[in-house]
Amino acid sequence: MLEKPSYRIQHFGVLISLLRDRQGFLEEIRQGVKLQNKINSLFVSSSIFFAIYGAIIGASHGWAQSLSGAIKLPAFYLLTLIICFPTLFFFNVLFGSRSSIQQHFVVLLTSVSVISVLLFSLAPVTLFFLITTPDSYQFFKLLNVLIFGITGIFGVKFLYEGMQLLSQQDEVGKKTRTTILRSWLLLYAFVGMQLGWFLRPFFGAPDSKFELFRAVKGNFYLDIVAAISEILGLR
Repeated sequence: MLEKPSYRIQHFGVLISLLRDRQGFLEEIRQGVKLQNKINSLFVSSSIFFAIYGAIIGASHGWAQSLSGAIKLPAFYLLTLIICFPTLFFFNVLFGSRSSIQQHFVVLLTSVSVISVLLFSLAPVTLFFLITTPDSYQFFKLLNVLIFGITGIFGVKFLYEGMQLLSQQDEVGKKTRTTILRSWLLLYAFVGMQLGWFLRPFFGAPDSKFELFRAVKGNFYLDIVAAISEILGLR
């Protein structure tokens, strides 16, 4: 009976070790230490944190949207990672990287895990505004866009540092790989925004019925402009 709880604790223990000693954790990745164990643990723990946050933001529309958010938010981050990962790996290999596919993937997964922890740490704040501003849908949506943006920036910073450390052992083509990484981060951001728009709604408009997915029309940027305009009373 004690095996399952201890197994879960092991997963969170790997995440805690990442948070407490980032440099040491990244060095272990560079040396290829227990990569599969790190992948499994970071995937499980980050999925749980994303699911909790997704459930909170979906609760603004009801239990069905909350359940949908708990499933779709972890899927959103994982799918973005899967879509963009091959591009980074094969371009890096082409320009001199000798790091394995597991090493590349676990570095990317560490950045996603950092984002999940930051979102989880901000969950009480999001829940507070959900309770105290129940009729301010556009404000709540923009607040979360801001939160996703800030946590994403920290995750990208962590990813950049991790990939740079991974590249230290391969001097050939290092400058080119750095350029590729910077370009890839832009690609990652655009893919993430488009995928998030495709998987919407995560919140659910207050006067609309529950929808698992919404028809693909418009775009993320126009929706944000419309939300800001409504808050400022311009529409």
